[in-house]
Amino acid sequence: MKSKFIDKVVIITGGANGIGEGIAKEFGQQGAIVCIVDLDEEKGMYVQQQIELDGGKASFFKTNVKKEADIINLIQNVMNTYGKIDVLINNAGIAKFKPLLELSTQEFDDVIHTNLRSVFIASREVAKVMSKGGSIINMASTRAIMSEPNSESYAASKGGIVSITHSLAASLQSNHITVNCISPGWIEFNHYDDLKEKDHTQHWSNRVGKPVDIAKACLYLADPENNFINGQNIIVDGGMTRKMIYEE
Repeated sequence: MKSKFIDKVVIITGGANGIGEGIAKEFGQQGAIVCIVDLDEEKGMYVQQQIELDGGKASFFKTNVKKEADIINLIQNVMNTYGKIDVLINNAGIAKFKPLLELSTQEFDDVIHTNLRSVFIASREVAKVMSKGGSIINMASTRAIMSEPNSESYAASKGGIVSITHSLAASLQSNHITVNCISPGWIEFNHYDDLKEKDHTQHWSNRVGKPVDIAKACLYLADPENNFINGQNIIVDGGMTRKMIYEE
């Protein structure tokens, strides 16, 4: 297997489901040592087994990214197990779409702590041990730059991820750590075959996205040869955010 990621240690938070699962499997196929981080132990172990059955290497680390102590323990455990960390992908996230006047402060904080605060803590802790440089990739969203009603907590968390990405890139440049984020559009991972033609054709790419589309972007940004890309938000959405739409 010829790959730039053979035996590179890659941490993927929220790696047991959805986009995170797709990223984990793609890095596994590229020969990386995949650290699947999630609360869903059953699914996380399943993804680990799938990677191993495909000839890859993987470990599962049960972690609640809302808890600072859990993230600190995660980084320590990965370092104790593998002795290094090459790539961190901050993918864990939750959504709470609820009418603004009914959204509690606690619910807002839960989304911010899971999606945004975890990026800060994990990036800080990883930066302490990336002695030879590396790559941090944060998962934002096209909802950071456009919205529909009742999405305040999610939009705020993803907008914060875009901003903290370029701030981290500035702070970590002397450590030779690149920091970028990806903003996925519509990525379908449960019922792709049930999508209608109009779902696909509303995208300029004429299809709805799949987790592998985001995984390929992660591979590109994690490649050390692409280190001239730094502090950027890469939108992967089939062209949706560039469409001009008039109501008729």
